[in-house]
Amino acid sequence: MLSSLELALALLAAAVVAVVGLRAFGLPPLVAYLLIGVVLGPHAAGLAGNDKATHALGEIGVVFLMFSIGLEFSLDKLKSLRQHVFGLGSAQVGLSILIAVAALIVLPAALVQWFLPGGSDWRGAIALGGALAMSSTALVMKILTERRELESAHGQRIFGVLLFQDLAVIPLLIVIPALAVGGNNWLWALGLAGLKALCLLVLLLRFGPSITGHWFRLVARQKSHELFTLNVLLATLFFAWLTGQAGLSMELGAFVAGMLIAETEFRDQVEEDIKPFRDVLLGLFFVSIGTQLDLGVVLGGWLQVLVLLAIPVLGKFVLVWALARAFKASNGVAIRTGIWLAQAGEFGFVLLTLAVSSRLLGDATVQYALAAMLLSLLISPLFIMQANRIALRASSQEWLERSMQLQTIASKSFGRSKHILIAGFGRSGQALAHVLAIEKVPYFALDLDADRVRLAAQAGEPVVYADALKRDALMAAGVHRAKALVITFGDLPGSLKLLRVVREIAPGLPVVVRSQTDADLDRLREAGATEVIPEISEASLMLASHALALAGVPAAQVLRRTRDIREDRYRMLQGFFHGADDETGDQIETDPMLLVTVTLDAHSAAAGRPLGDLDLKGARITSIVNRKGKTVEPDASHVLQAADVLVLQGHREQVSAAQAALR
Repeated sequence: MLSSLELALALLAAAVVAVVGLRAFGLPPLVAYLLIGVVLGPHAAGLAGNDKATHALGEIGVVFLMFSIGLEFSLDKLKSLRQHVFGLGSAQVGLSILIAVAALIVLPAALVQWFLPGGSDWRGAIALGGALAMSSTALVMKILTERRELESAHGQRIFGVLLFQDLAVIPLLIVIPALAVGGNNWLWALGLAGLKALCLLVLLLRFGPSITGHWFRLVARQKSHELFTLNVLLATLFFAWLTGQAGLSMELGAFVAGMLIAETEFRDQVEEDIKPFRDVLLGLFFVSIGTQLDLGVVLGGWLQVLVLLAIPVLGKFVLVWALARAFKASNGVAIRTGIWLAQAGEFGFVLLTLAVSSRLLGDATVQYALAAMLLSLLISPLFIMQANRIALRASSQEWLERSMQLQTIASKSFGRSKHILIAGFGRSGQALAHVLAIEKVPYFALDLDADRVRLAAQAGEPVVYADALKRDALMAAGVHRAKALVITFGDLPGSLKLLRVVREIAPGLPVVVRSQTDADLDRLREAGATEVIPEISEASLMLASHALALAGVPAAQVLRRTRDIREDRYRMLQGFFHGADDETGDQIETDPMLLVTVTLDAHSAAAGRPLGDLDLKGARITSIVNRKGKTVEPDASHVLQAADVLVLQGHREQVSAAQAALR
């Protein structure tokens, strides 16, 4: 046997090689960790055993994963996606479990025994159905984000289903151990576990938010990043321990802890702090899962493995497609949603492990299921990459919907010529738009964040929901009539792809690209960028010019120096000595300035009152769009009317208070 140090070195080396290799195929690290466990486990190389210490650390990784999901749990997000979450998502999980139980009852006992060796009753079918109902949040969200499809029609449905699956894990973690109680006592055990969970949740959600908020603010005032990180770890593990002491799963407590912290202003910083611990320990969990896979048993039952691969994947695709259609999705959207969600998920491994420890499933059954789920993760990216092509071939309606979307873009950009086309309407894009508006330069923006587009359009901004990387969208937005294109989203792969498309359809169009660092200057220039603005270099140049001015250097010489450096393509500013303050940095007490819109109705407290009479709690109104769609400059004597759209500017608390006062 290897020593602890040798085992750690073997695991680290295998992890680096496997992750690098699989990332080339677009596969998530969890697949690499599973394969490491399989190869180095006791049933193969025998270097890594399924020891208790590794399993305990892996369980903490799952705890941190549930904590992260709790951080993402937003009542506003849940409300906006409620049909997809509680409609499509609940139907998919519920029917998957019911179908698994029904199949076990209807199918002949000999057939069940063939692909579920050792047999299983309805309790095991619930556990297996719950495990197979899960899809991979890590894999799907990664590809959705990279392909900029999260805000698309199928992306919203996929996200809603994934969110419900993550939420459904909580009751399943309570139900599966309760079902393991022998005889007729399982119902009593289930009821007792549910009552405990209900009481604990009521107490935590009633008193937790205020206590958690006050405590985190107290820690944040110390202005110590180390202390803040330790406090995050303490909160996560404390809530997990609390639910564990109540006889419930630790994951439930971690999820509640994430929910409570999500309601504070420290949500984003907490997520960044917890991510390294979560990813490393979760990787260890999947390694421990992989060590359970016996390749000898799997190869001996390869046909059963293929059956358990094909039936759940095809069955989940058909089920999701049918449910999406039932919830009024178009055929193309339903096909995409089914393809994206057909694979197994990380929580499926968690539930399967729990079912084994609860003795609801036999060892051979788990071997076949583990192998099938791992194979589904391996092949899923191949089908996802072809989802759009499959949907277009299978659905004639898809072409009609795409042409209608392009017609909408074209109608809004109609009549614009010699305008600036803005790809990405985030903070950089909006800042650019404000400067262009001041100088009365026409512009037109494309963005893929549906909420941002809706709010900006309400405020009168010329922005549409469209993917700037698509050739048809650029044509509809008038790329041939544009004076220039500005790429503001700062994503190197996306910028390179957009440059290639633009150079094909409008080779003479000047293109300005925002870059996060100066390392990408040459690649973007070679791809066809007319000018590249690296954020770090430009900020350094501004700092240098101000420092020179304060040092007494004449203004003309400062301007000449900065001009020379820009003309030299920032060469003097390229390269730097890396230090600790080059990281993202603490954001514990930051409070960004926000822009939000408020639409007045007939019952609004502000309707019929002059603007100067209102107490906006420190926020200010930057513009008003009346019911006719005209933008009105805010004036103290202006009387607000129902259907007016007010654009508020202020910090988070100021804007929230102003919204409440206006309504």
